[in-house]
Amino acid sequence: MTGIDDLQQLLAGMAPELHDGEFVFCTLPNMELADLARLDPLGMFREMEGLTLILRREAAEQEGLAGAAPMRMITLTVHSSLEAVGLTAAFSARLAREGIGANVVAAFHHDHIFVPAADADRALAALKALQRESAETPRE
Repeated sequence: MTGIDDLQQLLAGMAPELHDGEFVFCTLPNMELADLARLDPLGMFREMEGLTLILRREAAEQEGLAGAAPMRMITLTVHSSLEAVGLTAAFSARLAREGIGANVVAAFHHDHIFVPAADADRALAALKALQRESAETPRE
């Protein structure tokens, strides 16, 4: 199944969902596959400087890994196309207007937005407002 690429349809149907728990972004220079399995990362990305992991805060603390500030994850439950244009810009602009930083992970089916834990409820409210406004806007 291919994802939606129409921006207004994406915004009107994004249905943001705030997940329980806190996450941290950690970076590690070298890591064995067995260590990765034990840590059960939500996500990872290899950069020149090392491997970035997105871990549950508790898992990082248990392993003694220093991570960035705690984040909460909001998933846009609409199935967005990897080739969709403007979705990230639209929700990023709305969050920026509210003074909320965002780290975005675009996966195959959905976009996942990591926001500072203290701003999670405001971020969710801002994204829901954007969805409502988009649903009420007449299609061109």
